[in-house]
Amino acid sequence: MTDNAPPRPAAPAIVLVRPQLGENIGKAARAMLNFGLTDLRLVAPRDGWPNPSAGPAASGADLVLERARLFDTVAEAVADRAHVYATTVRRRGVTKPVLTPEEAARAWGREAGGTAILFGPERSGLGTEDLALARTIVTVPVNPAFGSLNLAQAVILTAYEWSRHDAALAQPTRVEDAPPAPQEELDGMIAQLDAMLDARGYFEPPDRAPRTRLMLRTLLTQPAWNSGQVRTMRGVLSRLEREKR
Repeated sequence: MTDNAPPRPAAPAIVLVRPQLGENIGKAARAMLNFGLTDLRLVAPRDGWPNPSAGPAASGADLVLERARLFDTVAEAVADRAHVYATTVRRRGVTKPVLTPEEAARAWGREAGGTAILFGPERSGLGTEDLALARTIVTVPVNPAFGSLNLAQAVILTAYEWSRHDAALAQPTRVEDAPPAPQEELDGMIAQLDAMLDARGYFEPPDRAPRTRLMLRTLLTQPAWNSGQVRTMRGVLSRLEREKR
């Protein structure tokens, strides 16, 4: 049987342009691998490459760092990609299409020819010449009074939006809850507690006992106890009963 499904687009390349600190490169790598991205490209990092400070900051994302490629210019870093996006918080004077990361990620899932996403230096962001190489601008809608995102934050926002549109990205395994306990088990626990409370005069005065018992049953049946929880609670009650004796 032939699979006629369209080929899955290549994951975007993350291009860090003139990054300043090895720690920030490592944090960006960690953000990438969290959401399934591994193509890291470095353009003229200030402190050179490899950088010993990147590894500890990557927190295990060594695969990304090992595969990272070094380039002298932005043009060289994106030469094999048909679609180039530039991230920036500056929108003044921008004449190119401006998208949010969510909007851009939808396009990445449809585009053939590969995508590269540019991130600028920590202090200054991308320069005018860098932005000129991009076809589309990506801007995060942040607080206009405080629009400061660090490099790793910008990368993780972008990578997360990509992951939402990447059907091949594995999702965390869902841990199934234990099924609710049979009514017989729950009734046994309630009867045990009822007997202990009755022996201690809890249901006094007698005319209020039915209402108190009803309220107690409502409380104990509300959480949908499973069998393990019932056994645990009955163990507690049995221990309390032995202590009384």
